Amino acid sequence: MKTCLTPVKIQRRTMLRVYLAILILIPAALKAGYGQQTRTGAEGPFTHLFDTGTSSSVPLPCKVLSKRTGWTKLPEDEVAHEFKGDVVFMNDKLAVALRRGTCGAEVYSRRDDDFKMRGLLTPVAEDQTINLSSVKIVQNNLNGVAVDATIKTTDGQILILRYELQMGQTFIKTESVRGITVLRTQAPCRLAVLPDFFADDIVIDAEDIPVSKAELPSENFIMHMLDDACTPLSAVADSKEGDAATGGQAILMCVWDKRGEDVRITLSGRGSKRVITGSEIHYGNGGKIWVAVMEDEGTWHMQKVTKRDAGNVIQLDWKMPYAAQWRVDWRLDNNLTDSWEMISQRPDGEYVRHGWFGQPESFGTPDWMRPGRKRWTTVLGWFQYPCWVDMNGQGFLQPLKKKLCFQGPAIIYPINRLKETPIDKFTVVDIVRETLGMGPCEYILDVEGQQQESAGIATCAARDILDAIYEKKQQKAKRAEVEKALVDVLAFVQHIRVRIDDYVAFGRRMQKYLAEQKKAHRELAEPLAEMETITHTIDEYLAKRKAEIKTPEYAVNLVEQFRTELIDYEGKDALEKCKKITADLVQIGGNQDELVGECRMAVKILRQQAGLMMATDSRMADIAKEVRRRTQEMLRNPVSYEAPRH
Repeated sequence: MKTCLTPVKIQRRTMLRVYLAILILIPAALKAGYGQQTRTGAEGPFTHLFDTGTSSSVPLPCKVLSKRTGWTKLPEDEVAHEFKGDVVFMNDKLAVALRRGTCGAEVYSRRDDDFKMRGLLTPVAEDQTINLSSVKIVQNNLNGVAVDATIKTTDGQILILRYELQMGQTFIKTESVRGITVLRTQAPCRLAVLPDFFADDIVIDAEDIPVSKAELPSENFIMHMLDDACTPLSAVADSKEGDAATGGQAILMCVWDKRGEDVRITLSGRGSKRVITGSEIHYGNGGKIWVAVMEDEGTWHMQKVTKRDAGNVIQLDWKMPYAAQWRVDWRLDNNLTDSWEMISQRPDGEYVRHGWFGQPESFGTPDWMRPGRKRWTTVLGWFQYPCWVDMNGQGFLQPLKKKLCFQGPAIIYPINRLKETPIDKFTVVDIVRETLGMGPCEYILDVEGQQQESAGIATCAARDILDAIYEKKQQKAKRAEVEKALVDVLAFVQHIRVRIDDYVAFGRRMQKYLAEQKKAHRELAEPLAEMETITHTIDEYLAKRKAEIKTPEYAVNLVEQFRTELIDYEGKDALEKCKKITADLVQIGGNQDELVGECRMAVKILRQQAGLMMATDSRMADIAKEVRRRTQEMLRNPVSYEAPRH
């Protein structure tokens, strides 16, 4: 018999906002204190602006950036300076170079005095050659540097793009001042990730995309998983192809605040040498685009998994470089992604899973998680949790043996901050919070929609309470407890049933919408039919369990029967009658739990499939965006038994 979950306590909006407020203060903490202990020595927190004195025809080598021989460091508040050479500004994490006659800003990550080029940020001017003609200083002090880069096109247009770097930050803020609508981030990689804080990530593998340009959902974030085999200029300007990535020490992440046009990626190369050469993002009206670099040895890792690995423990050639909530994006055999958060081993040998909003979730909790990584969820049943780090930070994978078949690259990266995360380390959610700010961050992360809802007590918990009371013949003495259990169990059954009905209604609305699109877009009949098939699985799941979940009235009648026949009944068969009704309730509850989990799985698959269809067929863009909007609305405020995060 299936063991049931203990109801999950509802996350309170105020607590989530407090947590967000605490983490949004990280930049201030960095400015106030971290710089005093930074690896750059006694200099303290800073941003500096330099004139190199002479212009370079090639990207600045690491040694030149480190030594800065012959460079002039501009004094604070000097904003009228006319540059004789190239423009370089930096803090303790990043450096930005604007070279005369080039087309954009070269972005370098910095560790001590070790610099590596990570990206090239350029405005997009269709069918035009562009050149940097001049730079005007907007801000120049220890807190931050901002410059306006004036760019000329071959047809005489004047474009102005602002670049800004603040003290302690690991990202550059860009803003169109004049005439620029699109920013191109040239950061070659095999893999790009669109993190999904609601469901499963979308992972784009260059090897899977045959076209030279692809559209992706415009949902505020894209990550280039950088490998040191590719550099922003060699992979494009020199037409060299990067090796297939196996992991790296840098992630370049773009964040933007306007959802307008889709994100476009460009690709080149063939087979295992194929790379995503860059991404193009629209500013929108008054919008901003931030480009962040998360740099550390082991910031991300890729492990290739085959079907033969199912059930086997894989010790990774990767250790957690710092405490954080690490996500694993597993590739499934149907080319979709299944996103999991790694669990951490405690000193006592047991495990803890960190909650999405900072709260720890014990991994040894009775009923739903057991010692030794044993876990239960709807749909998957019992299994060994497949990704973890031990007490020494060593990473392990153990692909599931049933239900889900993992095959292909498994990608690991830091998704969220823990209280143990060092203040000078960054995660994806840190970047989102620091760039967008509190209000927009809450909206885009959909904090309210992330909350899990529960009502009453699970049918198996009610069974245990009632059977124990009647076995001890305490039904009269504990009449109030019996009555409460009946009220709570009915509330639980009805709450899950409402959620199931919502999923069924969603599926039928989606079927109607897709049928309308097939009529309007006959050329898209095949991909639309594929999405229709996914939506029909909700009805199939319902048909499979309809007899076991009964009707809502049946559950009400069971509870009423218990009240009228058993509350004060002390006959010899009282326990037998009690067990019969509680068993019926458990059958209803267990099947409802499985059904709501199956429905959620179908909607998650539909959401991800829509995003992937955009990448391979740009004609699907508008339909895919609408499908993703509807699926997010449906996935909001799950009940705990949907296992929204495994």
